[in-house]
Amino acid sequence: MRTMRGAITGLLLAALWLAAAPAAWAHKASDSYLVLDVDGRRISGQWDIALRDIDFALGLDHDGDGRITWGELRARHADIDAWALGRLALRRGGGCTLRVGEHLVDEHGDGGYAVLRLAGDCPAADGELALDYRLLFEIDALHRGLLRLALDGTTHTAVLSPDQPGQRFQPGQRSAPAAFGQFLVEGIWHIWIGFDHILFLLSLLLPAVLVRDGARWRGVERFGLALREVLWIVTAFTAAHSITLSLAALQIVELPSRWVEAAIAASVVLAALNNLVPLVQRRRWAVAFGFGLIHGFGFASVLTELGLPAQSLVLSLLGFNLGVELGQLAIVAAFLPVAYALRGTGFYRRGVFVGGSLFTAALAGFWLVERAFDLKIFGGG
Repeated sequence: MRTMRGAITGLLLAALWLAAAPAAWAHKASDSYLVLDVDGRRISGQWDIALRDIDFALGLDHDGDGRITWGELRARHADIDAWALGRLALRRGGGCTLRVGEHLVDEHGDGGYAVLRLAGDCPAADGELALDYRLLFEIDALHRGLLRLALDGTTHTAVLSPDQPGQRFQPGQRSAPAAFGQFLVEGIWHIWIGFDHILFLLSLLLPAVLVRDGARWRGVERFGLALREVLWIVTAFTAAHSITLSLAALQIVELPSRWVEAAIAASVVLAALNNLVPLVQRRRWAVAFGFGLIHGFGFASVLTELGLPAQSLVLSLLGFNLGVELGQLAIVAAFLPVAYALRGTGFYRRGVFVGGSLFTAALAGFWLVERAFDLKIFGGG
């Protein structure tokens, strides 16, 4: 029995604290945005790569002052070209040639990006186009390449990952079903690496297996009561972020990314503090809905940054949103039975519930300061 309890304890601790591993200091995963237009033999396009990623791979910050200047970037243009183009290959009737025609800098929601204007040629003017993408995969398994490809007038979209670095595209054949599946998987992945989203959800789930008895907490009597509470919370959170995810991805409503990320961090702080000083007890689903509206804008960043055309955006949005829900339900399914099994122990009430809420509030407080004031307290954000 003691061995079983030890195993359950270890599983619960992993569910709670792995969300705050060192990678959690940076919320947004590494992405690059590759837009290509292949018309017959001619290739044109643009590749946006985060300056922080280039600095990580090549070391751009020559003077070590924490800022990357245009002079530091310009001095490494040739190295950046060789590094990037060495990790992107196109084939149409044989290997296509690619070159960088111009370097620019752009500001995305999560910071500065180097913009590489691409041009090139392929041996054949028709037939299948094969693309192989391997940027940063050898040093960052979380990196993703978000592709928008116009191939002889047909638009394709894809998410390029270490598991799927290569894609094949046929002219005249729309890739909407494939894009749906890829963004479904990407939605699951996004919630699992969205540490602040996970901590917000866990902060709301922690008291679901407890009931307030005067000034103390005690374990809920039946699993069904806890499950009903969780379903209310998850449904409210899902409905809310689905609304704003759709509005933001369709560019109906746009908010500054920096303030959205700061508000997400604030929501985690408030949800965790509410566990310690329970101002909202009976309608925590309303808290989930209110803050879920803010989280939806955070989820939308992947889709809006890519700038998908309307016909692809709708299916990609549906797939991504469904993926987020599946990833969220997986977290709930792993957490709730374990929390219910330990609900009557002092370890859960004091260590997990109180200690976990304190830790979450402190960690999210650091995120809030970093994002609100554009600081790099722990080199992340």
